[in-house]
Amino acid sequence: MEQGEWAVQRVEELIYVVRGLKVMLSSDLAELYDVQPKALIQAVKRNIDRFPPDFMFPLSRQEFTNLKSRIVTSSWGGARRALPYAFTEQGVAMLSSVLRSGRAIQVNIAIMRAFVRLRGVLFGHKELTDKLDELERKLSAHDENIRTLFQAIRQLMAPPAPPRKPIGFKVRERSARYGRN
Repeated sequence: MEQGEWAVQRVEELIYVVRGLKVMLSSDLAELYDVQPKALIQAVKRNIDRFPPDFMFPLSRQEFTNLKSRIVTSSWGGARRALPYAFTEQGVAMLSSVLRSGRAIQVNIAIMRAFVRLRGVLFGHKELTDKLDELERKLSAHDENIRTLFQAIRQLMAPPAPPRKPIGFKVRERSARYGRN
C-alpha cells in the first residue's frame, strides 16, 4: 500500500458521524496537521467568518462522551479543559485557507480524498438501500393481497348465520270480502 493510500485510510478512521453529519474533530485535525489543538482553534477563531455553523460547531459534553464511549483509544484519555470542535467536510476544506504549511496541503488532499471515497461507499449503500426498500414495498403489497385473500376464504368457511325472525308486525292486505278498504 502506498503512502498516500495509507494516509487516506488513516483519515477515514477519524471521520465520525455527529448530528447526522460526517465530521472530524479539532483534536484529530491538529494531530494530522502537526500543530497543537489550541493553535488550530486560535487560527480558526482569527478567521471565524470563514467558519459558519454548518462548517464547524463545538461538541456538547454529551456528544463528546458518546464518541469516547464508541471509540476506544488511549489517545482520548485524561481530562480536557475544552471540548473539541467538529468540522464538516466544508470546514476541513476551509482549514486549508487558514493553515498554509506544506504539511497542511498534503493533509487536506488526503482528507478530501477520504471524504470523496466515503461518499462513494455511501452512494453504493444508498443504491442497495433503495433496492431493499423497493423489495420491501413489493412484499408488503403481496402480504396485503394474501391477507385479503385469507379474509375472503375465512368468510366463505364461516357457517351461515342462523335465520332470524323478522321483528315487528306483519301487515295483511284487507280482503274485498269484508267490504272494507
